Amino acid sequence: MFKKICSILSTIIMILLVAIAGLMFVPRVLGCQEFAVLSGSMVPAIPVGALVVDKKPDTASLEVGDIVTYQISEDTLVTHRVTAIDETAKTVTTKGDANNVEDGAPVPFSNIVGVYAFHVPYLGYISIYGKTPLGIAGICGVLIVIILLNFLPDALSSDDQGAEHKLSEEK
Repeated sequence: MFKKICSILSTIIMILLVAIAGLMFVPRVLGCQEFAVLSGSMVPAIPVGALVVDKKPDTASLEVGDIVTYQISEDTLVTHRVTAIDETAKTVTTKGDANNVEDGAPVPFSNIVGVYAFHVPYLGYISIYGKTPLGIAGICGVLIVIILLNFLPDALSSDDQGAEHKLSEEK
């Protein structure tokens, strides 16, 4: 019975890990990019901690209401909704759904790195924390649990059989 429970738990964990890996890596193969949402500026459309998947930007087909991810500095990306498009200046004006005012300066088309395709709630947390020392330790911990669930039942059952064999010899 113990072996069956361990096998079921191991299978469930593996299925979850494969699903998470698929959601994080398949979009890249399809030419999309993923970004973790760190703030609540797009709530309720996109919750904090979500993983946003963006397709390649096609500025010619941008429309007001589209959600775009753009770069405001070397290491800062923002995902907000387009509120206005200036074809002449080749810029867009953006605003977070939860914000009361539009973002400061218009965003040049060249700064747009992606157009929103979909998001997966909470998966951004895994993306963010999986790169930290604590996150790496957590991933290693999950792998150790999987290994234990696969080998512990066999190890315990062989010890139990050896003990039973020893008891029957003593009688």
